[in-house]
Amino acid sequence: MMKVALISPPTDSAITRVLGTTGPPLGLAYLAAAIRDEHDVRIIDSTAEGLDKADLERVLKREDPDIVGISATTSMIPDAYETAEIAKRLNENVKVVLGGPHATFLPERTMRECPYVDFVVRGEGEETFRELVSAVEKGRDLRAIRGVSFKENGRTVNNPPRGLVNNLDDLPIPAYDLLPMERYSLDGVQFGAVITSRGCPFNCAFCSSSRQFGGTWRGHSPERVLEELRILRDEFGKREIEFLDDTFTLSKRRAIEISDAIRREGLDISWTASSRVDTFSREVAESMRRGRATTVYFGIESASERILDFIGKRITPEKSAAAVRCSKRAGLSVVGSFVIGFPDETPEEVRKTVDFSRRLDLDLAQFTIATPYPGTRLWDYAERRSLFLTWDWRKFTTLDPVMRLKNFTSSQISRIMRFAYLRFYLRPKFIIRDLVRRKGVILRKAISYLKSFLVRGPGEGPPGRAE
Repeated sequence: MMKVALISPPTDSAITRVLGTTGPPLGLAYLAAAIRDEHDVRIIDSTAEGLDKADLERVLKREDPDIVGISATTSMIPDAYETAEIAKRLNENVKVVLGGPHATFLPERTMRECPYVDFVVRGEGEETFRELVSAVEKGRDLRAIRGVSFKENGRTVNNPPRGLVNNLDDLPIPAYDLLPMERYSLDGVQFGAVITSRGCPFNCAFCSSSRQFGGTWRGHSPERVLEELRILRDEFGKREIEFLDDTFTLSKRRAIEISDAIRREGLDISWTASSRVDTFSREVAESMRRGRATTVYFGIESASERILDFIGKRITPEKSAAAVRCSKRAGLSVVGSFVIGFPDETPEEVRKTVDFSRRLDLDLAQFTIATPYPGTRLWDYAERRSLFLTWDWRKFTTLDPVMRLKNFTSSQISRIMRFAYLRFYLRPKFIIRDLVRRKGVILRKAISYLKSFLVRGPGEGPPGRAE
């Protein structure tokens, strides 16, 4: 039996600073569930537990694991490297495994940048990690393990990729009990998160999901989803649930079945989910609302048809407007996400997008800067044209410009994003509605966020945004 520590490393996040909380690292919970029957495993969520690097070092010294598994997004990679160094300094024989989207797409670079990493687990990690832990324990040949990268004679060996999990119900339920579940709360309300599907048939330029989890959508059965929701509500007292699927409504029928099942069970939760505007309908909206959903999140991205075509979004502004109207009629709140700063986007196209966000009846809007993450088509585009301004991974946050633009300087696009937030939130219609409906809660959080953002100069944004 191996002693395994799975770590979400200490990191700085604007969202955590403003909201005072963070979401659970479900990827680690899935890995823990995959090996807990055979090994002694612990999850360390450094941010939720309030651990800095010195605290983490003390925990690792006390636990003395045989294997340390670290998961990190691009902006967290420097923190993952530091965590790996701490683990090796405490015990030179410990095996360090790194996973997540960044390492998946840049295994050679990752292992070159951090000599303390022994293995990279690429893509869906449950079966790969289980086999890797077993191989380390028994001294078996690593070349038989699909989806793993490792060092041999000074070079990185990338084993063939592992196939996707066809039936997600075959995966064990995430090890929620190994997470500090009581620490995931916001304004006194306990919240939880579930992932009910993987894979995406779309291939938006800024998203790596379809390459990491495949272009075929796979979903848990409604029965399995309800099982997880009952655990979160009954065992951990979670009242708010966020469905973390890229597109919860990709199968409209399944979205309706899950919503109807929540209503039939009388499950005392409220929940939010993401949807594409072209996988939404009146029937879906009404079913979600009857099933106690409160909010839907739409990736609207841009009001420019040309930019939408560049993204490969395959939607139109008119479809976005129709989806928002449909949601509001059903009684759902709507969060709209917009991305600005694509390589040859014009000032007129950015203004059009900001104005569009104000015309839509959105409850909240999110504006981010187009960021070329590893594994995305935008990364490939920027790499071919040498558009990168920095290799400081901490700046890959969607709040900081890291890509040279044709029509904007870095300072200009940063100012424009701040301007977009001000234009959306500091207007009478929004302020009055927020004061009446929520006693100004959203406005206070928006101002707090803006303060943390406005006091920084261009290129000084906090990390924490996942790919």
